[in-house]
Amino acid sequence: MAERYAKITGWGKYVPERVLTNADLEKMVDTSDEWITSRTGIKERHIRAEGENSSDMSVKSAKAALQVAGLTPGDIQLIIVACSSPDYYVPSVASQVQHKLGAECGAFTLSAGCSGWVYALVTASQFIQSGAMDNILVIGTEVISYAVDYTDRSTCVLFGDASAAVVLQPSLEPAGVLTYELGSDGSGAEFLIVPGAGCAIPNSQRVLDEGLSYLKMNGPEVFKFATRTVASSMKRVIDRAGLLPEDIQLFIPHQANARIIETAARMMRQPIDKFYMNLHKYGNTSAASVPLALVEAFEEGRCKPGDKIAVCAFGAGLTWASAVIQLGVGETSAAHTFLSMGRARYYARRTVNAVQDAAQNVMLQVAIKRYEISKWWEN
Repeated sequence: MAERYAKITGWGKYVPERVLTNADLEKMVDTSDEWITSRTGIKERHIRAEGENSSDMSVKSAKAALQVAGLTPGDIQLIIVACSSPDYYVPSVASQVQHKLGAECGAFTLSAGCSGWVYALVTASQFIQSGAMDNILVIGTEVISYAVDYTDRSTCVLFGDASAAVVLQPSLEPAGVLTYELGSDGSGAEFLIVPGAGCAIPNSQRVLDEGLSYLKMNGPEVFKFATRTVASSMKRVIDRAGLLPEDIQLFIPHQANARIIETAARMMRQPIDKFYMNLHKYGNTSAASVPLALVEAFEEGRCKPGDKIAVCAFGAGLTWASAVIQLGVGETSAAHTFLSMGRARYYARRTVNAVQDAAQNVMLQVAIKRYEISKWWEN
């Protein structure tokens, strides 16, 4: 039986109309456009309208993706929604999306923080590659603004709301997720957390008085985790695909901080213009971040059928997820490398890269230590 792949055949996005600019935030908290831009690269973010919830936004991005794929809701066999900000704790937001779309299929929500959509994409790919299903909707949606404390300048400047979706269908040509890595380090759970309103600290007057239902973040620790994780994880999945970073046409990292992306580009020894960035327009949209960037890359012609892209996300958990994705038809990854470079040259390049990686890892640790010292000095 021929090998099946899970090809991306449709894509769509939705962002709320309301825009919250850095200038707006200057009137709300002790911050400035210069401070936000220089430290994050973010200029503005989109915030949901009153009464607009995750299920509503998911349906809008899903309909756009279905239209591109030429499918109807009735064709969909499974819906996976990556979301950490559902309409309700119970029921699952995915079931609401299924109903509002008019689909007749299974649906579930996957919660892995900002890494959620990549986790969901990998999960959906397994159903298609196994032959169990043919048409799956994979949605990443967040309404982070509901959990943001707009008196806390360390978090309120970072997050925005958005939704993006893709349709996966089977293909006999190499396409979709070629290799992936899913990771978790729960020892850093408290670094990005909503501490109250769960089982550990149930709803109470204390939760309200102490603001424990708001998102809390240890920025320095998350920054260190991200700078260690993004490039190293992408390198591993690229290597498993039998590729080198030079073989990747576009990198789509999680849109959290421009400095993290710039560090990843240096660690990958690739030009920064190969790393897609739209965080200046949307901020960190959590599980919607990577698919939103992917959709805009399609719309802008930054990637085309046959291209290989590398994606990586990181977030609460702490979690991370990376994948090499091939768009449309093309040669298999290993064949591409060996035919274009030759076996000896390929392994020589890998060896050189390994030596350079070791040197860069030492330099990264030094940079992180300097960052820790600078934060200590500021305090």
